[in-house]
Amino acid sequence: MFVKLCGLRTEADVATAVTAGADAVGFVFTASPRQIAVEQVRQLLNGVPAHVLSVGVVHGISAAQAGELARAAGVDALQLHGSYDPAAFAELADFRLLRATALAADTDVRTGAYGEEWLLLDSPQAGSGERWDLGALERTRPTGQWLLAGGLSPANVAEAITAAQPWGVDVSSGVESSRGVKDHGRMREFIAAARAVPGRE
Repeated sequence: MFVKLCGLRTEADVATAVTAGADAVGFVFTASPRQIAVEQVRQLLNGVPAHVLSVGVVHGISAAQAGELARAAGVDALQLHGSYDPAAFAELADFRLLRATALAADTDVRTGAYGEEWLLLDSPQAGSGERWDLGALERTRPTGQWLLAGGLSPANVAEAITAAQPWGVDVSSGVESSRGVKDHGRMREFIAAARAVPGRE
């Protein structure tokens, strides 16, 4: 089970994620309670080993701006969150890309449909901690390497994995003590719970 912890902002956040076994760590470049400056991200990446994917997360800005931020920060991959079209992904083809979106009637749930390496299905209100109806996945089954996000926490991630059968999971608000502040104990608990699902280690 691939596990991404998003919205990290401090050296302790990064160290906890790495030692707990996260596969990817995310840094939010655009407006959010979890926003972090690219200069800070460059420093934090010193604590991210090569086997852990570092991801810059953006929404509401152009592909050109997203690319500039990601290059300045030095992250491995870029997550385009929201209404980015295939042209935006094509413009950023030199990056490893995640396409993050909510599941709607017209959502293309084929991983790679926009040229991305991973697909992330989130709540309509990204970062809100709100869960969404996983029953919709029974009608629209994603393909490829896709991550489940939206309202996940140490208490419900195992149940959500069993229900949705994703390739990976992503969490931010579900491992916080207050908005934008990570709870290191909950981070460790989340990874352990996700990996404890039988057949999904």
